[in-house]
Amino acid sequence: MLGNALLLALRQTFRNPMRSILTVLGIVIGVAAVITMVTVGNGATQQVRDQIASLGSDSLMIRPGQRLGPGQSVGAPSFKESDAEALATQIAGIKAVAPSRTSTQVVVANGKNWSTSVIGTTNDYFSINNLTIQEGRNFEQSELRAGSAVCVIGQTVKKELFENHDALGKLLRVKGFSCQIIGELEQKGQSGMGMDKDDVVIIPLNTFQRRISGNVRIPLITVAVEPGSDIERVKESSRLLLRERRSLSSSEMDNFNILDTSELIETISKTTQVLTMLLGAVAAVSLLVGGIGIMNIMLVSVTERTKEIGVRLAIGATEREVLLQFLVESIMLACFGGLLGVILAFGASVLLTHFMGVPFIFSPGINVLAFCFAAFIGIIFGYFPARRAAQLDPIEAVRHE
Repeated sequence: MLGNALLLALRQTFRNPMRSILTVLGIVIGVAAVITMVTVGNGATQQVRDQIASLGSDSLMIRPGQRLGPGQSVGAPSFKESDAEALATQIAGIKAVAPSRTSTQVVVANGKNWSTSVIGTTNDYFSINNLTIQEGRNFEQSELRAGSAVCVIGQTVKKELFENHDALGKLLRVKGFSCQIIGELEQKGQSGMGMDKDDVVIIPLNTFQRRISGNVRIPLITVAVEPGSDIERVKESSRLLLRERRSLSSSEMDNFNILDTSELIETISKTTQVLTMLLGAVAAVSLLVGGIGIMNIMLVSVTERTKEIGVRLAIGATEREVLLQFLVESIMLACFGGLLGVILAFGASVLLTHFMGVPFIFSPGINVLAFCFAAFIGIIFGYFPARRAAQLDPIEAVRHE
């Protein structure tokens, strides 16, 4: 019985190929949209995770102020360089500590100007953030102590100001003072947030404080934990040390926050996953529209084939057989649309991930789920027209013109 129903459904589908294609178009678009949105979203999530992980899985970022939340203050005193030195010398298990401060400045060289991020920090910043000196060198200790006018530039700054010509030894003007370029960073590309990691100028922290900020405030301390050390213990020890240095009583809350990279990865991953699910849910609405299209065309088909249905019922076909015939036809249309949607989604996902620069992550689960949901749509929206066909009165149906 099922084989006969499938044969009749195939015959009817190929009898009107254009109508069948237009009928399943909504299903095709819906399935393709859902799979593409989820695939691209998963790729973006993975890219963010990888780039945060490139900072090292055992890293801490310490900022002044409490995290945003009910009843929590965001204002707090900044750190001092001595706080970073205390962390490096008094907490066991810490590999490197880099105090840093960032400002957007217009830099001038070779008759050109460019707006970029200027970071004041120490040599530990390079190792903690996996930055490699491609040409030249990093800062000498004497330059760090004296606040010398020297800098290391990223590849974007080099390209914009020097057109990829040799920049070592040249002068770069930053906010009223000129610094000598002593190093060029290896290209890093864009971050998961779309930030250009090569669009940067790094100068000694003391130089930044004297020539740019005019004060010794430090808004960020990055800490690299020794491999194998207990990061939670290091985190708690750092918290207690900073509370002591900031003269906080036992009844006062921390006026700073310590975030480890694994926690940051988890937070951002959850956010991007929620956004991906939201986009997928919005795209799934088109599947419902496709289901309505199938229901509409099946109702039209029942009307057109009323006499045929009446003849079948008159010569002995049961209501169940007629119901199955139209239900199989509806499910077959939905599955055909789902299959085309999966194929279209694969191509669209490959192209989008390539142009967006995110990894392509094939997920069998979402492909199977979208296809099964399309088949389910076929069952739901095909049942009512099939039921209507099965309940036709044979005599009235045969008389239908």
